[in-house]
Amino acid sequence: MDFTRRRFLVSTAKAGTLAAALASAGIYEQVDQVPGRAVRMTARAATAGFAPEQHLMNLQTIPVNFKGVQQSGNGSVDVVVPPLHFQVVTATLNVKNNRPAIAAAQNLLENTLSQLDQQFDPATPAGLGVTVAWGLPYFQAYIPMLKQKSSYFAAGTKYPNYLPVDHRASAAAGATVPALIDAVQFPSDSPPAGFPGAPRVRLEQNQVAVLLRSDSLDHVTAGANAIFGTGSGQAGSLFTVTSIRKGFVGGGFGGSQSLPKQMAMSGGIPGAAAIPDNAELFMGFASTQADSIGHGVIANLETLPGLTDQWPGGYFMHGTAMHLSHLYLDLAGWYQLKDSNRVNQAFDSSLRVPTPTQVVAEGPAQTKTQSQVTADFQANGAVGHSESLQPVTRLGSALTDNYGNSYVAGTSIPQRSDFDSLDNPFFYTADPAGDGYSSTPAASLHFIAFTPTSDSFHRARQAMDGKYPTGSSLSLNVRTQAGFNQFLHTTHRQNFLVPPRAHRSFPLAEYV
Repeated sequence: MDFTRRRFLVSTAKAGTLAAALASAGIYEQVDQVPGRAVRMTARAATAGFAPEQHLMNLQTIPVNFKGVQQSGNGSVDVVVPPLHFQVVTATLNVKNNRPAIAAAQNLLENTLSQLDQQFDPATPAGLGVTVAWGLPYFQAYIPMLKQKSSYFAAGTKYPNYLPVDHRASAAAGATVPALIDAVQFPSDSPPAGFPGAPRVRLEQNQVAVLLRSDSLDHVTAGANAIFGTGSGQAGSLFTVTSIRKGFVGGGFGGSQSLPKQMAMSGGIPGAAAIPDNAELFMGFASTQADSIGHGVIANLETLPGLTDQWPGGYFMHGTAMHLSHLYLDLAGWYQLKDSNRVNQAFDSSLRVPTPTQVVAEGPAQTKTQSQVTADFQANGAVGHSESLQPVTRLGSALTDNYGNSYVAGTSIPQRSDFDSLDNPFFYTADPAGDGYSSTPAASLHFIAFTPTSDSFHRARQAMDGKYPTGSSLSLNVRTQAGFNQFLHTTHRQNFLVPPRAHRSFPLAEYV
């Protein structure tokens, strides 16, 4: 792809207004022109019977040959193939705070979402996955009290008492902790010298975020315009858009260069030439290895026995918690490291594998306990990113969930849906100064994780800095001795609650 920095700037300039940003793909339109990028055409699902979870998609798992696969077998690794195009739109609400207005808004948005379901299969990348998530500011402002009695709640239930309860976090705190809590800044979020942006993370206060995923850019654009367009009768009148975040994942599995490699080269990103040709994300390693991510309903609020109060019949059953953040990536610094050092920082500080290696085994058998991670730190003076997370993101023992699904010890729980981007930090922002917007391309990651509760994500992120829920901490430098933290700079964070499909539009509004 023959792009220049000037061409990138021209494309981005078209997104200077909201209407243009919704209609324009900027440089991302070139994703649909890269060699080897194939849209998966699948049979249209039945219009009835969509999964009750709006955050799940049916994604294909295929064996892929990466350089230096560190595992037995035929030299390949099973990878979950994500959609190619991603877009997140965040917003506040432009709805009067009274019952008739909220009820009308609920109907309008649900009708819009239902029409998209009928037009584009929401279950597969050939269609359009739409996930609507709601932040604490929505519940605080629009659902102060439930006036209507229901099978779920008593009349008069006030915020936040109707939110799902995280029993594990409540036991640790000695007080009731909802499954949705505010995002926080973590110790290693502060940027090192040379990173762009403000020194502190912006803890966002959006009322809603919509994630759109598809192999087709046209489908993503159609979905964004249907939900946020402001024509007569469109749902966009309900929202004041605060940001649009666009990006891509994968490609290259058939032998051609992947999207991250080609797009980083196109944007003139320092270090881009060193990205492996078939890298799923900018950092180079296989990011969706099937053994290292949660599958099925494991990340639902109600699935793991005793974790929340949503089993067997909570209002938010079939929902989940979502974390959304933006990070800058120092690819030049990352790829200056030796191959072996990158393996140790990404996976395990004790690992010794032939180089170059893109994939190491990360299944249940390779899961490390907290004591093993501590031993690695004492032996090597550092810990790998993956191993630091495993004591809190994997099942500590074999378990049968509330649906009867059985898991072995070491099974992963979080479900990631993050994507690479050239946004700096966003494709569009309503607050350029506050968000530190620049039209110069930058290697970015829009990180999305679905976990059973917000506290579950916080536990994982704290473990990434060597702090564990047992109360013990590794005496490490959180930037230089903890995985690849020194090559990341987080600029924005927010937590959301993802309701089930049945309550995705203005949850709880029917009881106000």
